[in-house]
Amino acid sequence: MNVRISSRILPRCFVPIGLGAILLAAFGASAAGPAAAGPANADWPAYLGDKGRTLYSPLRQIDRSNVGQLKVAWTYDTGDKGEYQSNNLIVAGVLYTASPTRKVIALDAATGRELWKWDPATERSGAGRPRERGLVFWQNESGGEQRIFTGSGNYLFALDAKTGQPIRSFGENGAFHLGSGLDVEGTPSLGLNTPGVIYKDLLIIGGFGGPGAMRALDARTGQRRWIFHLIPRPGEVGYDTWPEGAYKTATGLMPWCGQSLDEKRGILYVATKTAEPDFYGGERHGANLFANCLVALDAATGKRLWHYQIVRHDLLDRDLPCPPVLLTVTQNGRKIDAVAQGTKQGLVFVFDRVTGVPLWPIEDKPGPQSDLRGEQASPTQPYPTKPAPLMRLHYGEEDVSTISSEAHALSLDRIRLSPNFGPFPTPSLKETIMFPGFDGGMEWGGGATDPDGVYYVNVNEIPWILQMVETRRADGTPLIGGERDYLVNCAACHGLDRKGNPLGGFPSLIDEGKRKTREEISQITKKGGGRMPAFDRIPEAQREAILNYVLGVAPPSAAGRADEGPAPASTSKAPPYAFAGFRRWTDQQGYPAIKPPWGTLNAVDMNTGQIKWKVPLGEYKELTALGIPPTGTENYGGPVVTAGGLIFIGASADETIRAFDKDTGAVLWKAALPFGGNATPSTYMINGRQYVVISAGGAKSGRPAGGSIVAFVLPEKVGGVENGK
Repeated sequence: MNVRISSRILPRCFVPIGLGAILLAAFGASAAGPAAAGPANADWPAYLGDKGRTLYSPLRQIDRSNVGQLKVAWTYDTGDKGEYQSNNLIVAGVLYTASPTRKVIALDAATGRELWKWDPATERSGAGRPRERGLVFWQNESGGEQRIFTGSGNYLFALDAKTGQPIRSFGENGAFHLGSGLDVEGTPSLGLNTPGVIYKDLLIIGGFGGPGAMRALDARTGQRRWIFHLIPRPGEVGYDTWPEGAYKTATGLMPWCGQSLDEKRGILYVATKTAEPDFYGGERHGANLFANCLVALDAATGKRLWHYQIVRHDLLDRDLPCPPVLLTVTQNGRKIDAVAQGTKQGLVFVFDRVTGVPLWPIEDKPGPQSDLRGEQASPTQPYPTKPAPLMRLHYGEEDVSTISSEAHALSLDRIRLSPNFGPFPTPSLKETIMFPGFDGGMEWGGGATDPDGVYYVNVNEIPWILQMVETRRADGTPLIGGERDYLVNCAACHGLDRKGNPLGGFPSLIDEGKRKTREEISQITKKGGGRMPAFDRIPEAQREAILNYVLGVAPPSAAGRADEGPAPASTSKAPPYAFAGFRRWTDQQGYPAIKPPWGTLNAVDMNTGQIKWKVPLGEYKELTALGIPPTGTENYGGPVVTAGGLIFIGASADETIRAFDKDTGAVLWKAALPFGGNATPSTYMINGRQYVVISAGGAKSGRPAGGSIVAFVLPEKVGGVENGK
């Protein structure tokens, strides 16, 4: 962890400290006496705590003995509502956050007092979309120049950390178009929801959308310094795992979940997503490197050092969902610097971070083959022999719901009709139960690790429904253009019937023309809005055809010609199948239709590969009141582990933040939040007092939405000792 030690009186400086005994010695061991526990100020200067994404803090003022006395120190309302997922940075007493609409806000981290606010709507990007998970802080060698990097729309902005004003010398008038410098024709639409990482004077970024690449930009100017093509070009490693010339048209692979960095060695670790389309690979035969890969790159040049493909020819949206985590383990008396990668299947792959050699053998296991025309599913998929899976990998009749007789009967009947085929079913016209689900297993919050080599991570165990549809009607007649293009581009979110998915945050489009004008809807399809990305690369004629279909307007070719047959089918080159949409499988009351637990927190000893403990994460109070043990809930956002022996995590769908004993998994403290804490907490120290802070915006899992920050601290006197005095 790079811990910044500062004072409002002393000169500002960064002190890099590792995860071992030196770091712990620097902070001392006394929980009662902060003056003896090391410096009075310690920061959280990078996304997930440090560039290794360890989510570890050496602070120990808050510990097992006093965590129950935590109280609210301050709250701040951003004025926004939505998925507030920002892991907040704290640098020299200032907290930097990205609000649900991507405003960047600076607060006094001790009081919550607003210092400045920057709104992307004032710049070329327009209003910001939700789901910005954090920011990047950078300063030059002398510390005199400090910048905050943030993404909004198609742009990356550089802001002055002291004033919040755009730095006009960066990019073009303060902004870099994320679709530029990709070595492709045109300037595609591209977004950034997870911050990049700083290496020397480089800002290294991934993104979402676009053709797949990792890039390093000059942190001062925004000029591209290197690029690594995730869809290989002729002569590059992996080119033969795609159809000939695929790099010209293929998309996806953008590493949206973030990267980690071994700064001492100069090695960057990249976790990538699925190739597109997510659920049909008939036009991208092959393993499709570097999709679903952990890739190690030289951070200075972008040169590939090693890689491992964790899902081959992915057909199930099995993106690698969280940043790789750097840790050190001991095996047979030998220290090994390792990198751990979690997956949506609840598997953890662990490698020597220098050589890429797995710490435990990885076995290939066969999987089902596809019954869709033109599809060639991978015959095998890799499974690590250790650690054991952190969740069930198969849903059988023994897993049907037990919370009520009605839920039991419903889930038993459904699993008999729509069986589960394990973690890698092949998409089919036949409905199947998708378990592990589309949202994990593990999710973007990722895992934490401590100097002892123990890995802590939260996991979802929620079943979903998987089904494909043909893009022609059952009688073989072609769909009209708008209908087919809607199925291909929109139905995955808004449903085949256009009724949306409220739990997933996707609105109904029925009678949309009564709520918005055609022009308003057209602008949303072009620029994006809410959870919807910009569809600016879809030709205008296709977009207009989709609008006609959604609004119930007859296409021009069919207007007044009912006796002349259906309108011509779309001429767009579209896959023969479309995904029927993201649908959770729930019982009559809306609970997951599977035997609990539905969400867990796990501890894995990475020295041995053994699971230490597993406990439910979250509860539904109404079920607890009926005598049902805590079930755990769907969860989004990661844990923080501290030298005080604690794990802090929100994440659950019950508007609660908790502290667990890191050795046993026992809940030692919990507090209500105004909205769900679907963000990863941060912890820091100011004037000798340790704070824990979390963004609380809810909106996930059908929960209420808001946009607050809540900070917790111990009372000024704990055990007769004054804190921070």
